[in-house]
Amino acid sequence: MLLTRKATGAALDSASSRSSSSSSSSPFVHSLRRGLANALPTMDRRAFLRRSGLGVGVGLAAGQLTLMRKAEAAGDGKPAAVGAGKIEIKRTVCTHCSVGCASDAVVENGVWVRQEPVFDSPLNLGAHCAKGAALREHGHGEYRLRYPMKLVNGKYERISWDTALDEITARLKELTKASGPDSIYWIGSSKHNNEQAYLLRKFVSFFGSNNCDHQARICHSTTVAGVANTWGYGAMTNSYNDMRNSKVALYIGSNAAEAHPVSMLHMLHAKENGCKMIVVDPRFTRTAAKADEYVRIRSGSDIPFLFGILYHIFKNGWEDKKYINDRVFGMDEVRADVMAKWTPDKVEEACGVKEAQVLKVATWLNENRPGTIVWCMGQTQHTIGNAIVRASCILQLALGNVGKSGGGTNIFRGHDNVQGATDVGPNPDSLPGYYGLAEGSWKHFAATWGVDFEWIKGRFASPAMMAKPGLTVSRWIDGVLEKNELIDQDSNLRGVFYWGHAPNSQTRGLEMKRAMDKLDLLVVVDPYPSATAAMAAMPGRSEDLNPNRAVYLLPACTQFETSGSVTASNRSLQWREKVIEPLWESRSDHMIMQQFADRLGFGKELSKNYKMQKVKGMDEPVPDDILREINKCVWTIGYTGQSPERLQAHMRNMGAFDVRTLRAKSGKDKVNGYDLSGDYFGLPWPCYGTPELKHPGSANLYDTTRHVMDGGGNFRANFGVERNGKNLLAEDGSHSLGAEITTGYPEFDHLLLKKLGWWDELTAAEKAKAEGKNWKTDSSGGIIRVTMKNHGCHPFGNAKARALVWNFPDAIPQHREPLYGTRPDLMAKYPTHDDKMAFWRLPTLYKSVQQKNIADKVAEKFPFIMTSGRLVEYEGGGEETRSNPWLAELQQEMFIEINPKVAAEKNIRNGERAWVHTPTGAKLNVQALVTERVGPDTVFMPFHFSGHWQGADMLAYYPKGAAPVVRGEAINTSTTYGYDSVTMMQETKTTVCNIEKA
Repeated sequence: MLLTRKATGAALDSASSRSSSSSSSSPFVHSLRRGLANALPTMDRRAFLRRSGLGVGVGLAAGQLTLMRKAEAAGDGKPAAVGAGKIEIKRTVCTHCSVGCASDAVVENGVWVRQEPVFDSPLNLGAHCAKGAALREHGHGEYRLRYPMKLVNGKYERISWDTALDEITARLKELTKASGPDSIYWIGSSKHNNEQAYLLRKFVSFFGSNNCDHQARICHSTTVAGVANTWGYGAMTNSYNDMRNSKVALYIGSNAAEAHPVSMLHMLHAKENGCKMIVVDPRFTRTAAKADEYVRIRSGSDIPFLFGILYHIFKNGWEDKKYINDRVFGMDEVRADVMAKWTPDKVEEACGVKEAQVLKVATWLNENRPGTIVWCMGQTQHTIGNAIVRASCILQLALGNVGKSGGGTNIFRGHDNVQGATDVGPNPDSLPGYYGLAEGSWKHFAATWGVDFEWIKGRFASPAMMAKPGLTVSRWIDGVLEKNELIDQDSNLRGVFYWGHAPNSQTRGLEMKRAMDKLDLLVVVDPYPSATAAMAAMPGRSEDLNPNRAVYLLPACTQFETSGSVTASNRSLQWREKVIEPLWESRSDHMIMQQFADRLGFGKELSKNYKMQKVKGMDEPVPDDILREINKCVWTIGYTGQSPERLQAHMRNMGAFDVRTLRAKSGKDKVNGYDLSGDYFGLPWPCYGTPELKHPGSANLYDTTRHVMDGGGNFRANFGVERNGKNLLAEDGSHSLGAEITTGYPEFDHLLLKKLGWWDELTAAEKAKAEGKNWKTDSSGGIIRVTMKNHGCHPFGNAKARALVWNFPDAIPQHREPLYGTRPDLMAKYPTHDDKMAFWRLPTLYKSVQQKNIADKVAEKFPFIMTSGRLVEYEGGGEETRSNPWLAELQQEMFIEINPKVAAEKNIRNGERAWVHTPTGAKLNVQALVTERVGPDTVFMPFHFSGHWQGADMLAYYPKGAAPVVRGEAINTSTTYGYDSVTMMQETKTTVCNIEKA
């Protein structure tokens, strides 16, 4: 990885300088010259040679690069002259993880011929991981789904788009008439851009259902719920860049070096400045290899470890007492619970870490402030995921680290737009922007969409279903298989749309196969057929197969064949330019939505506020207009200030933004004249008010040292003003810089504005729209403008963060053992929750499963903890990246990491095949990697593989020519039952297995 230091005051990049033709020199030489010109002056010679591996000389490196042969487009038989055609540079963003790495695509005569990392990007600074370096192959991938297809007699056959759309629509109407709109389930995508994710939630609403969800459910739903219920917004509080200001960083449940490789660029710079790095993980990862202190814990025992740290902090008086008094509610109750339950002996028993190491970590956190904490799915994917993430928040609150540069909770999201899809996309319990499903929310969006509220209500099976959260994607299989009388909706699921989602990223694969076979309709909309196609075509149990089932594959565009915005993990929005026209017969996701809506009878309502553009002669909603509609309604989380014009200006002028602060000191865009001064890169949400208010975005949330119009803030007043006689609002003197109200206050609405005498500061037009509204539903933005700009106050109020979350199953986070574990003794001490009979429309089991496992002595039959994680070469379910030959070459086998002690006992040598068995009855055939990365009690497997099924290759069941290059067993074929008690997150980080030599 090239660790670049970007020069300050970099020249602004204009559209004209990035879209040009080359004359005398080839575009490749020009590209190399430009890249080196950007990189070389930004660091000293020693650092450049050491970090880039160019010690042999730049000349040799450039000479080697010329060995790459340029692809030639078909023409009149003569090779195209180098540099003679039309060359355009299209700026896009990597479609893999959430770091948001920018890349310049070199397009010659409409063909994407090369790519360059963007050295000016303040996020990736010219660096790419293996996946980012192979983006072009994703766009031009030869193993993509090229045409609509239908499963006929076990084989996929090509059909026309009109046939596919007409047949699917007919089946949707038939199922809806017979069983209601809730009989169809819509699985959206964290790969959709913001506009597509938003449009899909709108589409499903007009279809008359809340039965929709996407990848965030099974990666960070526990984060969103837990963190939002602690202090207001369920997102990363700071940024990758801000970690450069940290003095200590605690990574717990994050293997950033493989999952978010380029983020490590900022952490390694922090280490150069003295930051201490602590990694807590059941496995010695590549991230742990960079740590100053590595702590091995038992999977799922995060709370004992975190509260073990808190025990020493409280015992030694290291907590920030004034911060807690002014800004935190319920810490006294937490202190009492921690001191009583998590003494060092109990901590060691539960998580395996000795007191000396726990005290060492606590001491480092105390002595090196501000400190940050990083987590990913290692914390979230548990039945108590919501409690684990809150324990991390409580630790940071106790240390006074939240709302400070270098501090915060830096929660690394997974997919490139899982943050944006969560914010404005197809969530089953909310409308875009986390607006609930109450009537007021629906009326707010009906007004924005320009449709009658009663019309929308009439689309649903009943008013009650309109207000009821839908099923979660983690449990759609139970929506099919569960007894109808136990489901809290009229019908079982009969149809499922997989709209950009990998089935192998979900647990209970054997049961998923059964559910797929029982459906009446299964539709895959994806650039690649995904494992869904092969699973659906593969023969299953004869008693499960629905003879009337119809299966369709629809080829969607990649994100390089359309334009739109994408939200990185730090909440910054970036605008992707369209790189190439749709390849083969692929169509953009929003075009497909529009074409279905037209056939279903609500096409005009869906696109009422959008212009249409012609793509291959067909109408497609303009993404810019969809974003403008988002700007007009998503006030809650500040998606209103990021107009297309502002975002596009940011992308053209990345060099104006400081690497450490993400702020532009000055600069004007040469295309639209926009003044960048004061903006934070990507206008990280919340970017409040209308675009004309020119709020700069919020780089670090809850920072009281800044004015609210300067990105400052405080904790959100979202939970009332008092609890059992205790104040929930901030104490006197605790407020954002320059606020006229210098104590805690509730959120703003029309009544509060009138009581304060601020109402007349609204214009007449604003008054008309703000009357009877609060800051979240005032479509004029006037309440926000007056509150923030005129008086320096925060529209969402000024309250205390909650260490005590009384509306959750455990008000204070409690450690509970997983449903499937290897320690029945600890299950007895720390039992799971009671069963729930109606939870997200389904019965959900906890204690009955755990107790049965104890009675059946499952731990003796399956003595190893089985956990999973990422590899740097692949992403998500892996179908896209394993279809990329450049990445497939780097990682060719699904494997299991086994400790040498276990390998010796099982007589398994490194590189040999092994069978993995789990309590589900599944068995996986994988390659053994014998390593001390895992302890003797734990095995690890990556979750990116599919294409093998219990030892058999599924190649024959993929559409011809569209199977991934590398195939392997999916770990989730074998994973077990278990769901978070708040969000229905699946428990994939902690289950059990046994191993034998194959």
